[in-house]
Amino acid sequence: MAAAPEPGEPAKGKPFKLLGILDVENIPCARDSILYGSLGSVVAGFGHFLLTSRIRRSCDVGVGGFILVTLGCWFHCRYNYAKLRIQERIAREGIKNKILYESTHLDPERKQTNGNSSN
Repeated sequence: MAAAPEPGEPAKGKPFKLLGILDVENIPCARDSILYGSLGSVVAGFGHFLLTSRIRRSCDVGVGGFILVTLGCWFHCRYNYAKLRIQERIAREGIKNKILYESTHLDPERKQTNGNSSN
């Protein structure tokens, strides 16, 4: 009998793939984009239906709302994700250089006292 996974641990089962190609569990931003797109679809379709009472056109507006909101959230999230990765890389390189050049003549924080002291 298998034990149930803890609430904070990922399940070790089959990954959830949307349309068989998009692995929602492992791709950053995919889950949020799909969820916000679904909400945008419902809001756009239902709002259009309340305004016009045209069922088919409201479904078309809902599909369009899903596509627009999903793509908008996807690009916004991926832009922020890429920006964060660049900042992390710069910080990682700075820490590596700090460790590498600490207490050497190449250390930019080390004061140069070649002949400038008046003692």
